[in-house]
Amino acid sequence: MGLFDFLKGNKSKLIEDFKQRGALVLDVRTVSEYNSGHIKNSKNIPLQNINGSIEKIKGFNAPIITCCASGMRSSNAASILKRQGIEVVNGGGWQSLSKKLKP
Repeated sequence: MGLFDFLKGNKSKLIEDFKQRGALVLDVRTVSEYNSGHIKNSKNIPLQNINGSIEKIKGFNAPIITCCASGMRSSNAASILKRQGIEVVNGGGWQSLSKKLKP
């Protein structure tokens, strides 16, 4: 098992832990991207609106799993949210994440 496999395995376990604790999936793609397909029950707040939505996100009272198209924007969003004291994990691309979240 290589380092990448080790890190990927830990991320999958972390996502599963968040899921078990009722995490909210936050999709940070644009509204049009979100409308073209998304994870059921996810919330859409585009990355450029994250800083102005911190109180709203804190109000969800749940751990957050961020996602986007490839994982880049969701990584940025996760960093912003962590700095604000929000429990968050970057879930990466939404299509890959949706497979990890299935029962």
